[in-house]
Formats: sequence, C-alpha cells, structure tokens
Amino acid sequence: MTTTLRPEGPETPTAAGGRTRRWLILANGHPVGALRTTAEPQGSQLWGKISELEITEGRGRGRGTFGGLAAEEVLRSWGCVRVDVAVPGGAETARGLAATLGYAERSLAMSKHLGAAPAPPAGVSARPFDPADLDDWLARSAASFRRSLVESGLTEEQARARTGGDDPPNPVPQGVETPGVVLRRLYDADGTEGPYGSIWVQLRLRDLPDGEPLAWVMGVEVTPAHRGRGHGRALMLLAERECLAAGVRHLGLNVFTHNATAVRLYESLGYEVTERLYGKRL
Repeated sequence: MTTTLRPEGPETPTAAGGRTRRWLILANGHPVGALRTTAEPQGSQLWGKISELEITEGRGRGRGTFGGLAAEEVLRSWGCVRVDVAVPGGAETARGLAATLGYAERSLAMSKHLGAAPAPPAGVSARPFDPADLDDWLARSAASFRRSLVESGLTEEQARARTGGDDPPNPVPQGVETPGVVLRRLYDADGTEGPYGSIWVQLRLRDLPDGEPLAWVMGVEVTPAHRGRGHGRALMLLAERECLAAGVRHLGLNVFTHNATAVRLYESLGYEVTERLYGKRL
C-alpha cells in the first residue's frame, strides 16, 4: 500500500504571516482521509502544526501514521524546525498515534464550569497589586514561563521566540487597571503579612461555541517560602470567585505536563483536560 498526500485546495496565508494547506490522504490513489499543515513564524523560526487529521476509511491500518509522517515532510520542506499537534482530551486513539510518531506531551489545557462561588479560605485575604510591583512581577513570570518551556522540550532560542523575544508586547498595557484583567495577591487575614502568592486572570480570552465567555488563568504563583500550605488552592478559588463576580462561568488554564503537583491540584478542584499539546523537533 502506498500512502501519499494530495492538495485538497490551494495554499493560503495565515493572519500571522505563515502558510496553511489542507491535504487529502491517499491509499493507492484512493482518498481515505485528510489533514492540514500550517507553518507560523516564531521569531526567526517557522513552527509547524498538524491539525484536522481524520481517517474516513480503513481505520486501524496505519493510514494515520503514514499521513502524519507525510505531513512532517511537508513541514520540513516549508522550513519548519519543530511541529506541534493538539489532541482533544478524550481522544485516546490520537494520543496513541502521537506517541507512535515520537511526539512528547508538553502541556495540558484544562477547564471547569463554575457553579456556586466557593467560600474564601480562612486565614487569608486578597489585595490588589501595588502598581509599583507589577513590572517586576511580570518580568519574573515571563522568565519562569520561558524556563518551563525549556523543561517541556523547547530549546532556549525557541522559548525566547515563543515569548516574544527580548522585547515582548506588554500584556497589561493599562497596568492593574487594564480592562478585563484581574490581578490579585494573597496575604494573611489582616493583609499585613505576605504576599503569599499572586494570580492573573483574563476574564474573556475568547467565546465558547455557545457564546459564553471563557476566562483564562494567565499566571498563578506561590512564593517559594510559602509553598505547600494550600495557597495555590486559595488562589484558584479566588480566581473562580472573581470570574463569577464578573458573570463568567467558564475558567480555563494551561499547565505543563512536567508540573505534576499543579496538575493534581487542578484535578482536585474539578478541572478537566480539554486538550493535550504534543511536540517534537524536525
């Protein structure tokens, strides 16, 4: 059996200045599925993505594997240095295919439908950020994110490109007063000891298919001296209360797979995996 790709339509540009094309997967010249390849610029590099992979005929015969390998060759010819694949949370067959092709799981997207507002934990209180501290905190958060990207399998150069290089755009252009952004710090009950940790929530990252807004935890941090005392849970409950106060009932987050402690915390709070990101170098 010969498995090949044939363009299903013309190549088109992406909004970010990349390129994308959908392909038919052929077995001995007969269409048995389809997929899409996309290349996007990341700094001076091009990163590839394989998406919309589906086998419509003859599943279990390795056609997905051959299609994925052929897609990687397309991305190599486009100059991509790595490729990522996003797998829906419950798609066990797709997870197996990613493993077969040598992809490593890098991160999880998790989300939760919020019900009643959780009671605030005893002994702690939330306070707004001091504007004078915000820039330093954002710089530390960006540096921590870059380290986590490297730990997840990216090179230093790729991690810098992923985070905007040496001069990334300001994610909160109006500081602590940026509309749609929640920035809070956790202190003791009197607000005199701390901060124990910080949280940053975007109240409307995007709209879900039903039109409901999806909020996103952009950053959560417990200071090293106060870890292991339940402050991470308190910060997440604070995020949920802030979302509900703003009329938002869906909260999501991204967590790196290697951060097993954080994954267990989110699972214990009722967050479910909606997507798994796999990647490898080309």
